[in-house]
Amino acid sequence: MQHRIIVLGAGYAGAVAAGRLARRLRREDVAITLVDADPDFVERVRMHQLAVGQELRPRPFSEMFAGTGVEPVRATVTAVDADRGTVTVTDGTGGTRRLTYDTLVYALGSGWDPQGVPGTAEHAHEIAGRPGALRLRERLAGLGAGESVVVVGGGLTGVEAATEIAESRPDLDVSLAARGELGDWLSAKGRLHLRKVFGGLGITVHERTSVTAVGADHVTTADGRSLPAAVTLWTTGFAVHPIAGATTLKTSGTGRIVVDGTMRSVSHPDVYAVGDAAMAAGPGGKPLRMSCASGVPTAWQAADSIAARLTGGKLPNVPLRYFNQCVSLGRGEGLIQYVTADDRAVGAALTGRLAARYKELVCRAAVWGVANPTLGIPTRARGVLHEPTAPDPTAEAAA
Repeated sequence: MQHRIIVLGAGYAGAVAAGRLARRLRREDVAITLVDADPDFVERVRMHQLAVGQELRPRPFSEMFAGTGVEPVRATVTAVDADRGTVTVTDGTGGTRRLTYDTLVYALGSGWDPQGVPGTAEHAHEIAGRPGALRLRERLAGLGAGESVVVVGGGLTGVEAATEIAESRPDLDVSLAARGELGDWLSAKGRLHLRKVFGGLGITVHERTSVTAVGADHVTTADGRSLPAAVTLWTTGFAVHPIAGATTLKTSGTGRIVVDGTMRSVSHPDVYAVGDAAMAAGPGGKPLRMSCASGVPTAWQAADSIAARLTGGKLPNVPLRYFNQCVSLGRGEGLIQYVTADDRAVGAALTGRLAARYKELVCRAAVWGVANPTLGIPTRARGVLHEPTAPDPTAEAAA
């Protein structure tokens, strides 16, 4: 009987995990199902580009996983029963199915977080996924010269969105509201370059500004100001999919699944979590941030750990760490901020056109890595043991 592996979510982490498992395990021994509501792979790191009218190449899962043994299933996950080992999904016609798994990889990821701010859900736009980016695209296309766009949130998503909009629509009045100082997570060199680019694009920055309400044509700040906003783009952070929090899986206060060093749930050994859905520890025990930079390595770790446990192999013991933060500032400008293993900025940073090319290369490499989850390294698929055994417990603890 085949070992049934279900992967929920086909973003960077889920798609990589599914593809890597297919290459690690013999096809006759496993049935790998990849569930996602979208028929195509979505390059989430490019949603700010999609929002301003740039076209992205379609990447159908049916083509991406053709001949791999991974079965893509287009459906929306509505429930997970971690005690009974089942997943409930609905298809586009409203039909409901219950899928049974032996091993589950939970990669449902995250979406935008209105944070309970009045008017945000009703009036603000988001670019956490393709539907939101397309809605914003349509709205921006309808704006006339001189109309205002306020981007709320001074993190990576907000910075990339504000510069992309300002570059593609120089006729608009673009501003960014940040709770702290612009680029306060960057090195001095990085902050200086960010201000230079924002100034060159004519973006107004409202620093140390919290938005407390969003209206149809304005936002209200904590100090009582009203900023005109024909369009408000909300980018203050992400919230994980709520399904995990409704299960018996052990989750963090924010709903992320608590995992060990192999991405295995600490409460349910047949469940693994990757990407934004996982509460995984990086260097010094610091939780990994929600990002593609975290998601793909956790997918590698989970897939290799599952394969090792099923085949009696050695568990991976690869430390999860950061190297840099890649920021696009429109199509011709960029910023590569080098960081410590635990994601703190160091003095070195790459800026300008070379940084833009570097970021573009990283985006292309991320997609290539989804289609080539073992990074082009030849692998030999191994057979699943009839009674999977846990490898050396000391090795597991080290992982």
